[in-house]
Parts: sequence; structure tokens; C-alpha cells
Amino acid sequence: MKIKFCFSIAAIVPLTFCFSASGQTMPRKTGLSASASPIAGGLATPSASPAKQNQRPLPFHGMVFAVDQKNKTFTISGKQATRAFKITGKTQIIKGAGAGAMKDIVENEEVSGSYWKNADGTFEAKVLKLGPTEKKPASPVAKSTPVASPSVSPTPTP
Repeated sequence: MKIKFCFSIAAIVPLTFCFSASGQTMPRKTGLSASASPIAGGLATPSASPAKQNQRPLPFHGMVFAVDQKNKTFTISGKQATRAFKITGKTQIIKGAGAGAMKDIVENEEVSGSYWKNADGTFEAKVLKLGPTEKKPASPVAKSTPVASPSVSPTPTP
């Protein structure tokens, strides 16, 4: 009797987990029509291009090689390649502890930050930090000195 009961439980328990897991993976119905479906391409935010919606900004670091104030671009020569970046109204420029401007970008200055790669292959700066990156000094490791344990001197016996 115990063996039949164990076999029936062993058969029922996995089926219970299968049905509960499949219930969680069923698509949910939303109030979106077919034209507004994200799959159909109906939900595009006007503030961000489709290339920027699905990617994170990429980091960059290098020396400013050239600056074009009129077209609001700057070119850096990095370790890997020379790249040109576009400054837009959304670009955050940081100089020291405060905000900077396009006029603060000068040649032969170290810069770093992040950028988006647009669909047409151009690079749009998201954050631009002017000046050398701060390297934090390594924290000094406290040397452990051996601690002398108090020695017990024998007491003289009379």
C-alpha cells in the first residue's frame, strides 16, 4: 500500500510543477492594439532613436586631436583608433567639479566619457569629462607589528 501511494505522489508532483510553470510563461493580454504593439513597431518614443533604446552607452578615453566648434564635434586619438564625436543638446559636459561647455573643449586635452553609436555609424557623446581622470592612490596597507604579550615573571618564594 505504501509503495503504491509513493508512486502516485511521485507521478503527481512533477505534473503539478509543469502546469504551474507553464501557467507563468503564458503571454499576458494587454490593452494594446496591434498597431501599438511593441513587436509591430507602434511604440516608439520620440525622444530616443531605436538604436539608443536597446543599448547602453559605451565608454571612451583619449586625447582631443581636433575640435570643430561650428559643427559641434571633437576628435580623439585613443589607444585603438581615432574617433569623432558629436555634441548635442543632451550631452552632459563636465569640467572639474562643475559643468562645462563646448568652448571648454580644446586640443591636446585628456577626455573621457560615454557615447552612443547611432544607426548611421556616427558617435554621439552622452557624457564628456574634460581633464585627466583621477587615479585614486592605493590605500596603504597597515603593517602588522607583532604585539609582545606580557610576560609573567616568576615571583620569588621565601
